[in-house]
Amino acid sequence: MEQRGSGPFLLALNSRCYHMSGPHLVLDLAQIRSDARSGKLSVEQLLDIIENLHQANRRLEADRRRLSQRLAQYEPEAANQPASNAGNQPMANASYSVDAENKRRKGRRRRKKSPGRKPTEWKFAEAEQVEDIYPDDVRRADCQLVRERAVWRLIDGKAVRVGYRIFAGPDGKEPRIPGVTPRCEYGIEILVVLAFLVYLIGISLDKACSVLGFFCELPLSKSQADALLRQLANHWEDEYDTLCMLIAHAAIVYMDETGWKVGNEKCSLWAFASKLHRVFLFGCHKDDATLDAMLPPDLFDGIGVSDDAGVYQNRFTRAQKCWAHLLRKAIKLAMMYPSESKYQRLLDGLLEIYRDGKRSAADGRLGDEGRQQRVADLEDRLCQLLQPHPDETTPEMSPPERDFTNLVNELGRLMMAEELFTFVLEPAVEATNNLSERNLRGPAQDRKAGRTNQTAKGAHRRSVIVSVLQSLRMNLEDFSLTTVLEEIGRWMKEGMSLFAEQWQAIEATQALEAAGTNSG
Repeated sequence: MEQRGSGPFLLALNSRCYHMSGPHLVLDLAQIRSDARSGKLSVEQLLDIIENLHQANRRLEADRRRLSQRLAQYEPEAANQPASNAGNQPMANASYSVDAENKRRKGRRRRKKSPGRKPTEWKFAEAEQVEDIYPDDVRRADCQLVRERAVWRLIDGKAVRVGYRIFAGPDGKEPRIPGVTPRCEYGIEILVVLAFLVYLIGISLDKACSVLGFFCELPLSKSQADALLRQLANHWEDEYDTLCMLIAHAAIVYMDETGWKVGNEKCSLWAFASKLHRVFLFGCHKDDATLDAMLPPDLFDGIGVSDDAGVYQNRFTRAQKCWAHLLRKAIKLAMMYPSESKYQRLLDGLLEIYRDGKRSAADGRLGDEGRQQRVADLEDRLCQLLQPHPDETTPEMSPPERDFTNLVNELGRLMMAEELFTFVLEPAVEATNNLSERNLRGPAQDRKAGRTNQTAKGAHRRSVIVSVLQSLRMNLEDFSLTTVLEEIGRWMKEGMSLFAEQWQAIEATQALEAAGTNSG
């Protein structure tokens, strides 16, 4: 029925309806339907069409097998690939490493059933030491054994599993194991060491577990370490809230911020520091809402020491702007453009004023009036230094000239706001914000190494632990594991932390002041 020509060859009887071009069968179904209804196509002609369709399919299937055989030389899996799955080939950029293949195969294997938690009886039987815990002020003869617990402790630098037999008195109240948080199988010393390694030293959980395993012979997995840090943060949550209140009532607060990440979200790390306390906010937003929550405007009446970021402008009743930030801008202009003598003159004048201000602040002979007069003199000198220069930028200015003008404008604005020489009037205030910047150096290194947080809960956990440890560093004369454990052990025994005692002292002072005001 077929006739081949030099071009497309025709299939039976009616080239208007159906023909083949190369290997492709082309049918005009609408024309075939119309011809069949009008009687132009007979049953025999329709059967011829069906037969030609079968021939075309057989030819296409032969071509597919031939091409699959050729492809099998380069991709062996293609030899067994069904025609229906031809569109499900792996992507060209798929990884062909052994690790990637192991990950792909994990989904095909049946997960091994977890053996579950080891019974307490087994852990207690493995204990190297056994101690009895009795309640205070109760005769031992009146107590009865109610519980057994196995806890890992650090004794003389080595991890030892200790079995504790807990006895309750007639009232049924169980005593706490010294140095162990509720429902924890590790002593507080292990939690503190782990937190110090991860959050202050800045090593990963894996390496922290390796350090404890090598030096202390403590078997600890990464998941267990993560759970221990979570328990420690929960245990210190009240201390963290107390630190936030102490910062809000501090006379002087130094603050600074830097970038941070929670997962893939870019956010900020904010650090607040007073004389004895530190509060870190990991994974927060650098905005007025965060600052208002930390330092409520109706509550905080101290001096805020910061840079000149927009979030700090017109924010505090009294403020001290960081001279280091201002001087760095002047130093950069003078070094990058040495041919511009006015840049060097501005830098020389600012350094002279700053150094004279530092000497005045350290002069213990000055009273309030003397300090105010020194500030007036310094402000007059600064005005004379800034007066020859424009304080507004114009479109035709070059980039360095625009930076110079912005610096002049910033210095004039801060002087008018009385935020440049607060450190002269109040010697306890530092002229720079270097204190907060130093607090951020460690976390900044963690950020550069990619050791940020994956979740908001993890960021809050870091905020709690770092704030408590750094505040302990400021309150303890010797910041070491021994002194930290002594202080924390006292908290756990007495039920009140050092920070809670400091907050109670502030509340007592406020109550006395309020009583004196009412009586007057």
